[in-house]
Amino acid sequence: MIARYRTLARRIQLEVEELERTQAAIQRHWQTAIRTATDQDAYLNSVALNLHSFYSGLERIFELIALELDGGALGGDAWHVELLRQMALDVPEVRPSVLQQDTAARLDEYRKFRHRIRNIYATNLDPDRMAHLVTDLPSLWPQIHRELAAFTTFLRELAGVEGR
Repeated sequence: MIARYRTLARRIQLEVEELERTQAAIQRHWQTAIRTATDQDAYLNSVALNLHSFYSGLERIFELIALELDGGALGGDAWHVELLRQMALDVPEVRPSVLQQDTAARLDEYRKFRHRIRNIYATNLDPDRMAHLVTDLPSLWPQIHRELAAFTTFLRELAGVEGR
């Protein structure tokens, strides 16, 4: 079990590193899109794709946790919604919550956007619908980062306790 917890902590850490780069790209490309009329669509498409990737990366982390600690993957039509809710649950004698309730609520907007992006043409992107996600990310990302770091600390401590 020790290796399992350490491996999960490391996989989360690697995803967080990718998420860091992704959120930086979102901010950089958004700033370019609002400053220039030339190729604005290309920058907006990049922002949309990176917002999609940002939430998808988080969801990969959540799926790993559900599989490794919570007893399996979720199914059904609403599994994306349920997975996010599950990450805000403290599961006694299994694990603490991965996310605070307010973090999960804020992330639900990114989940909805990711779903929307999967179902529209890029030519139908609405910059106004992306703006609040982009402007919220600089305050949301550090909060997510702290909560994931606390969870990986829990995993490492769990591995250490089981090793005694």
